[in-house]
Amino acid sequence: MIDIGANLTNSRFQNDLEEILEASKEASIDKIIVTGTDIPSSKAAIELSSKYQGLYATAGIHPHAAASFDQSSFEQLGLLLKHPKVVAVGECGLDFNRNFSTKEQQIHAFEQQLILATSSEKPLFLHEREAFSTQYSMLKEHVNDICGAVVHCFTGNQDALVKYLELGFYIGITGWVCDERRGLELQSIINLIPDNKLLIETDAPYLTPRTLKGKQRKAKNTPANLIHIAAFIAQLRNQSTQHIVKMTSANAQHLFSFDHK
Repeated sequence: MIDIGANLTNSRFQNDLEEILEASKEASIDKIIVTGTDIPSSKAAIELSSKYQGLYATAGIHPHAAASFDQSSFEQLGLLLKHPKVVAVGECGLDFNRNFSTKEQQIHAFEQQLILATSSEKPLFLHEREAFSTQYSMLKEHVNDICGAVVHCFTGNQDALVKYLELGFYIGITGWVCDERRGLELQSIINLIPDNKLLIETDAPYLTPRTLKGKQRKAKNTPANLIHIAAFIAQLRNQSTQHIVKMTSANAQHLFSFDHK
């Protein structure tokens, strides 16, 4: 299996990362992409991926951190994206739900990262919350220049799903789909994702699948839980877990070109 998004540089992993990675191997996790959300975390993700086999990184600036984006950020990201272990630009996009950075700052930072995605020829690792209209318009304008994208941790509605798919993007599904409270809409539309556009991720340490039992359900999320997400998706799509695992691994390989890293 391939976990396309885990925040392994998060402080919640600082005391047990070795154990987490060993448990991931035992759970048949072949590759993990460590998410970068600003310059320091992108550098940390690259450092981690350089240290451990099977780890890769993204480099980008999350919309929450967009206020910090300047010319230096652009230049530093350009250099980070040349690292052989970096497989995507991001996490980047727009978040008009929390607005930790202004809309104008977010749009500027995202526009600059779309330029970097074009020049680096690496796919986008996208974040979007309550900003679909603006983000879709920006992506549509650049869709012929970029080398693909995944909508990370997709939690949107059917209209957004269909339009992202029309752009040819991959859809990343996390443990959100396992939530019997918040995940119902996603559960109802997951069959609309073609086999060749589905990706799975944990977003660890967040979004622990609520299909887990007992203490596991309340514990921090880890890449080893990816199989539970795959199994639940398989159930919803009336497919086998083995099919989901094989298909999503092939999709991740295609989008991120791990063999060349």
